[in-house]
Amino acid sequence: MGKLGKRVLTALVMGVLITGLLCCQKKEGPVERAGKQIDKGLEKAGQQIERAGDKIEDAAKDANK
Repeated sequence: MGKLGKRVLTALVMGVLITGLLCCQKKEGPVERAGKQIDKGLEKAGQQIERAGDKIEDAAKDANK
């Protein structure tokens, strides 16, 4: 087998390996998507609670002046 034959064989083997790896990746199911949406919702709620706490602190400081 010449140099060209070895290169073609190597390229084919690499192509098969890469294709195999790409096909084995797991796609997100509905449970994973729902979990991500819940996480986003909780994060937004936490941010709103922090803002509300900041407003309460500011109001308390203004009331003490």
